[in-house]
Amino acid sequence: MILTTLLVDLVPVFGIAFFLVVAVIAFIAYKMLKKTVKMAVRMTIVVAILLIALIGSIALLMFAGGKESSPKPAPTRTNR
Repeated sequence: MILTTLLVDLVPVFGIAFFLVVAVIAFIAYKMLKKTVKMAVRMTIVVAILLIALIGSIALLMFAGGKESSPKPAPTRTNR
């Protein structure tokens, strides 16, 4: 129970970390493509990578962040 509560509390951190990691990948792609591709194509690639990062982090926050652990029902039988 404590582990699931801890994971639910850490989901926003994972969403932000996911976005930052993909943003760094976009920056590296921008630098690598600097000399080989024209500016318009380069910026299109970077914007596409950043959109993927934004959509992924929002999805992570929406779908995993709102879950709350429900309390377990009381046992109906007791062992004697």
